[in-house]
Amino acid sequence: MDDYEKYKNECNKIRADNKKLLNDFRCWLQNKKLVDKTINNHISNVNFYINEFLLYYEAYEAKEGYNLIDMFLGNWFIRKAIWASCTNIKTNAASLKKFYTFMFEKGYISSEDLKELKEIIKEEMEEWLENLKRYYGL
Repeated sequence: MDDYEKYKNECNKIRADNKKLLNDFRCWLQNKKLVDKTINNHISNVNFYINEFLLYYEAYEAKEGYNLIDMFLGNWFIRKAIWASCTNIKTNAASLKKFYTFMFEKGYISSEDLKELKEIIKEEMEEWLENLKRYYGL
Protein backbone atom coordinates (compact mmCIF):
# COMPACT_ATOMS: atom_id res chain seq x y z
CA MET A 1 0.00 0.00 0.00
CA ASP A 2 1.45 3.38 -0.99
CA ASP A 3 1.49 6.53 1.14
CA TYR A 4 -1.58 7.99 -0.54
CA GLU A 5 -3.60 4.83 0.13
CA LYS A 6 -2.50 4.91 3.77
CA TYR A 7 -3.54 8.58 3.99
CA LYS A 8 -6.95 7.84 2.42
CA ASN A 9 -7.53 4.92 4.79
CA GLU A 10 -6.56 7.01 7.80
CA CYS A 11 -8.88 9.82 6.66
CA ASN A 12 -11.76 7.36 6.26
CA LYS A 13 -11.18 6.03 9.78
CA ILE A 14 -11.02 9.56 11.19
CA ARG A 15 -14.21 10.59 9.33
CA ALA A 16 -16.04 7.63 10.88
CA ASP A 17 -14.80 8.65 14.34
CA ASN A 18 -15.75 12.27 13.60
CA LYS A 19 -19.30 11.24 12.72
CA LYS A 20 -19.74 9.81 16.21
CA LEU A 21 -18.05 12.85 17.75
CA LEU A 22 -20.40 15.21 15.92
CA ASN A 23 -23.43 13.19 17.05
CA ASP A 24 -22.22 13.33 20.65
CA PHE A 25 -21.47 17.05 20.29
CA ARG A 26 -25.02 17.60 18.98
CA CYS A 27 -26.44 15.88 22.08
CA TRP A 28 -24.15 17.97 24.29
CA LEU A 29 -25.39 21.17 22.62
CA GLN A 30 -29.01 20.05 22.97
CA ASN A 31 -28.43 19.48 26.68
CA LYS A 32 -27.22 23.10 26.85
CA LYS A 33 -30.72 24.05 25.61
CA LEU A 34 -29.51 25.73 22.42
CA VAL A 35 -32.02 26.19 19.62
CA ASP A 36 -31.80 23.91 16.57
CA LYS A 37 -30.55 26.66 14.23
CA THR A 38 -27.65 27.47 16.57
CA ILE A 39 -26.84 23.78 17.03
CA ASN A 40 -26.84 23.22 13.27
CA ASN A 41 -24.52 26.20 12.75
CA HIS A 42 -22.07 24.88 15.34
CA ILE A 43 -22.18 21.38 13.84
CA SER A 44 -21.61 22.75 10.33
CA ASN A 45 -18.66 24.89 11.44
CA VAL A 46 -17.03 22.07 13.40
CA ASN A 47 -17.68 19.56 10.61
CA PHE A 48 -15.85 21.81 8.15
CA TYR A 49 -12.93 22.11 10.55
CA ILE A 50 -12.53 18.44 11.49
CA ASN A 51 -13.50 16.82 8.17
CA GLU A 52 -12.02 19.31 5.70
CA PHE A 53 -9.21 21.33 7.25
CA LEU A 54 -7.79 18.72 9.63
CA LEU A 55 -7.71 16.17 6.80
CA TYR A 56 -6.54 18.50 4.03
CA TYR A 57 -2.75 18.25 4.33
CA GLU A 58 -2.41 15.41 6.81
CA ALA A 59 -4.79 13.15 8.69
CA TYR A 60 -5.25 14.85 12.07
CA GLU A 61 -7.78 13.58 14.58
CA ALA A 62 -10.13 16.16 16.11
CA LYS A 63 -8.35 15.92 19.47
CA GLU A 64 -5.11 16.99 17.76
CA GLY A 65 -6.72 20.02 16.14
CA TYR A 66 -7.03 22.32 19.15
CA ASN A 67 -3.70 23.99 18.39
CA LEU A 68 -4.17 24.33 14.62
CA ILE A 69 -6.90 26.95 14.85
CA ASP A 70 -4.49 29.80 14.05
CA MET A 71 -3.55 28.21 10.72
CA PHE A 72 -7.24 27.56 10.04
CA LEU A 73 -8.88 30.88 10.87
CA GLY A 74 -5.88 33.06 10.07
CA ASN A 75 -5.15 31.63 6.64
CA TRP A 76 -6.81 28.45 5.32
CA PHE A 77 -10.42 29.43 6.02
CA ILE A 78 -9.87 32.85 4.44
CA ARG A 79 -8.49 31.28 1.23
CA LYS A 80 -10.65 28.15 0.95
CA ALA A 81 -14.10 29.09 2.28
CA ILE A 82 -15.89 31.28 -0.24
CA TRP A 83 -18.20 32.41 2.57
CA ALA A 84 -15.30 33.73 4.69
CA SER A 85 -16.17 36.99 6.43
CA CYS A 86 -15.35 38.70 9.70
CA THR A 87 -18.61 37.41 11.14
CA ASN A 88 -17.89 33.85 9.99
CA ILE A 89 -14.40 33.91 11.49
CA LYS A 90 -15.93 34.93 14.82
CA THR A 91 -18.72 32.34 14.67
CA ASN A 92 -16.27 29.59 13.72
CA ALA A 93 -14.09 30.56 16.68
CA ALA A 94 -17.14 30.37 18.96
CA SER A 95 -18.13 26.97 17.54
CA LEU A 96 -14.63 25.60 17.98
CA LYS A 97 -14.47 26.89 21.56
CA LYS A 98 -17.71 25.04 22.29
CA PHE A 99 -16.51 21.91 20.52
CA TYR A 100 -13.20 21.79 22.37
CA THR A 101 -14.99 22.52 25.66
CA PHE A 102 -17.09 19.44 24.86
CA MET A 103 -13.89 17.52 24.02
CA PHE A 104 -12.42 18.54 27.39
CA GLU A 105 -15.55 17.56 29.31
CA LYS A 106 -15.45 14.14 27.62
CA GLY A 107 -11.78 13.68 28.50
CA TYR A 108 -10.42 13.84 24.93
CA ILE A 109 -8.21 16.88 25.58
CA SER A 110 -6.63 18.34 28.71
CA SER A 111 -7.55 21.56 30.48
CA GLU A 112 -4.20 22.95 29.27
CA ASP A 113 -5.17 22.16 25.65
CA LEU A 114 -8.50 23.96 26.06
CA LYS A 115 -6.80 26.92 27.72
CA GLU A 116 -4.30 27.10 24.84
CA LEU A 117 -7.12 27.10 22.26
CA LYS A 118 -8.94 29.91 24.07
CA GLU A 119 -5.73 31.95 24.40
CA ILE A 120 -4.97 31.56 20.70
CA ILE A 121 -8.46 32.78 19.80
CA LYS A 122 -8.25 35.75 22.16
CA GLU A 123 -4.75 36.77 21.09
CA GLU A 124 -5.10 36.20 17.33
CA MET A 125 -8.67 37.26 16.49
CA GLU A 126 -7.77 40.80 15.42
CA GLU A 127 -4.94 39.51 13.24
CA TRP A 128 -7.27 36.97 11.58
CA LEU A 129 -9.78 39.71 10.80
CA GLU A 130 -7.00 41.89 9.38
CA ASN A 131 -5.75 38.96 7.27
CA LEU A 132 -9.23 38.55 5.81
CA LYS A 133 -9.50 42.27 5.03
CA ARG A 134 -6.07 42.27 3.34
CA TYR A 135 -6.84 39.12 1.35
CA TYR A 136 -10.09 40.53 0.00
CA GLY A 137 -8.82 44.10 -0.30
CA LEU A 138 -11.33 45.50 2.17
